[in-house]
Amino acid sequence: MSEAYERERQNNARLDELSAKVSALRGVTVDIYDNARAQDVIDNTTDTFSNMSTSLKGSATRLGRMAASGNKVAVLKLSAIIIGIFLFLYYASKIFL
Repeated sequence: MSEAYERERQNNARLDELSAKVSALRGVTVDIYDNARAQDVIDNTTDTFSNMSTSLKGSATRLGRMAASGNKVAVLKLSAIIIGIFLFLYYASKIFL
């Protein structure tokens, strides 16, 4: 009878070890999934900023061409944009530094 009890105790101990390993594996799997999702979000954000910078460069090029042609409204818009960017950077540096 004690031999059966000993085997049952060993089986329970092995079952607990196996349960701990399965839990650890589940945790690693969840971490990998979360990391993959975070990487996908980073990739999407990078694409968004890339598209935005391309659009901004195109707009600046068109505005520069309009200003070069002598259009007074375009020159005023370009001046206002440059002053606005300068003020934004100035105040942003005061806040964050």
